[in-house]
Amino acid sequence: MTTPVFLTVDTEFAWRHHSAGLDVDGIYDRSLEPAGVGLSYQLEKLAEHGLKACFFVDPMPAMTFGLAPVRRMVDTILAAGQEVQLHLHPNWTAARAGDRGAAYARFALHEYSLAEQRHLIAGATDLLMAAGAPAPIAFRAGSYAANDETLAALGELGFVYDSSHNGAEPDSLISLPRRHIAPVAREVIEIPVTVIEDAPGSLRTFQLCALSSGETYDALEHAAVAGHAAVTIVSHGFELANRAGTRANAVHVRRFEAMCAMLADLRDVLPTQHFADDTPLKLERDDRPLAPDALRTRWRQAEQLWSNLVEERAA
Repeated sequence: MTTPVFLTVDTEFAWRHHSAGLDVDGIYDRSLEPAGVGLSYQLEKLAEHGLKACFFVDPMPAMTFGLAPVRRMVDTILAAGQEVQLHLHPNWTAARAGDRGAAYARFALHEYSLAEQRHLIAGATDLLMAAGAPAPIAFRAGSYAANDETLAALGELGFVYDSSHNGAEPDSLISLPRRHIAPVAREVIEIPVTVIEDAPGSLRTFQLCALSSGETYDALEHAAVAGHAAVTIVSHGFELANRAGTRANAVHVRRFEAMCAMLADLRDVLPTQHFADDTPLKLERDDRPLAPDALRTRWRQAEQLWSNLVEERAA
């Protein structure tokens, strides 16, 4: 019995670099290829370990800067043999180049009506395909800010999967319990982001910058031993660098490399998957997040303190 792993990378222009006044090339470099540890580096490491990953690409900045930067993202990912699916930050629909973020639309997708969401998702799909991606079948809302109307819109548009439910994030408003981590059939198949319990009643996203390598290993082992229906891991194109995008974050780089090694070693029981593989999934399971462990949490907090105090300093 195996547990499929969806290793996902949200691939997007970081709004903070637009707000800082960078031009389109500067935003791309700081968001997608920061400090030599961005998209190209991640794809190289995935290839070295024989892993599959899904890159959720947000094409909405094309409305401000044109299709060229989105096409560059898509071409880079597809050339590496990895998968492109759809991501959407709706605030970009009203953005203007060079205004330092003064103009923007509503940030959270759940703030829009069903008809508005359907229109946004359809438009984003057209942009992504115009940039060279295959027709997407999987979706993740920016900041996980989806609700049940998002799932209805996706179903109407022919999507098969959504991966926006994240019980650790307050903007995730799909009507599932916060601790729900197993795939479930709605208008589409919802594949929630995996969370762990880092303290009693406190959930933490299975995300590269959020978990130590020890927590990552324990979460993977827990899923394998318990026979979970799926594991969904989150990362970002810019996550291995500091927030300014000017230098590598050594803590996060070590975590990424350790995670790749773990997944390679565990591939017989935790194989990485693309959504397009259409792997049969066990639905409606009562899978439980990894339980808290005080020592494990304190180790991550100490590591995170080092990351915040040292690794996040811009060069």
